[in-house]
Amino acid sequence: MRSRLAAYIALYVALYAAFGVASPFWPRFFESKGLSAQEIGLVLSLAMLIRLPAGPLVARLADQLERLRLALAIGAVVAAAAAAAFLRADGFWPLLAIALVQGAALAPTTSIADALASRRADYGWIRGSASAAFVAGTLLAGQLIGGGDLTPMVLMNAALLVAAAGATVIVPPAVSATAEAPVRGEVRGLLRTRSFRALLLISALVYGSHAMYDGFAVIRWTAGGIEPPVISLLWSEAVTAEVVVFCLVGPALVRRIGPQGTALLAAAAGIVRWSVMAITNDVAVLALVQPLHGLTFALLHLACMRIMAAVVPQRLSATAQSLYAFGTGAMTAALTALSGVLYAAWGGASFFAMAVLCVAALPLAQYGLDDRRAEPTHP
Repeated sequence: MRSRLAAYIALYVALYAAFGVASPFWPRFFESKGLSAQEIGLVLSLAMLIRLPAGPLVARLADQLERLRLALAIGAVVAAAAAAAFLRADGFWPLLAIALVQGAALAPTTSIADALASRRADYGWIRGSASAAFVAGTLLAGQLIGGGDLTPMVLMNAALLVAAAGATVIVPPAVSATAEAPVRGEVRGLLRTRSFRALLLISALVYGSHAMYDGFAVIRWTAGGIEPPVISLLWSEAVTAEVVVFCLVGPALVRRIGPQGTALLAAAAGIVRWSVMAITNDVAVLALVQPLHGLTFALLHLACMRIMAAVVPQRLSATAQSLYAFGTGAMTAALTALSGVLYAAWGGASFFAMAVLCVAALPLAQYGLDDRRAEPTHP
């Protein structure tokens, strides 16, 4: 139904726009508060680290209480309050404390949102709208803070998070878990499910392979003589491909070749993408491979959502989503640290290491995933 689709889109747009307006600019905000580079790095890394345990813990509690929308709303409101508190805080320790609160509050929000929406047939449109909202939020914030005052960015972040909390009221609740028969126990049973274990490993490998790209692609391109406007276009091309795959191409591919086939395709695309980036800085060639981001990220995410809809009982949906986020987050954090070492030693050739991760994902997709074309349970 269109009204329900609009409700989900409203939630995702508000949530991801909140991320978009703030995520790229938090380091600059902390710098404006007088923090040194080392202190900024510590604040950002610890805020990321606290998300790893907070996400699964809150999501599991939300599943047990069957209060997914309430947990999401509380997390968004607490994160909004933390954003507002940043404006009044000064000094390393107060800013660190607020960052930890906000990190913990935000940790389960996207996982719970996906637990509510990912079983819908039109999930691709919902998630695609989120990616577009993130980009729009970043562009808008960049215009508003052009004069150097970052207060509008913080206020926008807080306002959008409050809007996301409000949108949970119009989002339909998850199907009651009490209507389901027990399925292989609880979390231990879920982790014993072969397809779910394979999903966690494949997503960690393929998503984690983006660590080198996120951390060093711009550095490599700049060293190769590519100008900032061209770099911006290349980056925008990848995000545009992500939106197109989420909304148009991806759902059709998942229906046609199944989640196993799409996972294989995503891993293969990663092999091509990172191998090409390892050997060339030619702008024309880079422009040809940038759209593969739609496969290495968006298509794999759609496949993972379809697999979870098939093998995860509703009462564990938020828990499963948080474990999925935990695995990719932990792997990405580790590979981000390793990427610095690899890039310092090998330069652009270090992208081959990311291609190897995608190679490792191929047998996991081929032999670990059930080739079932599970249909979403909600229209």
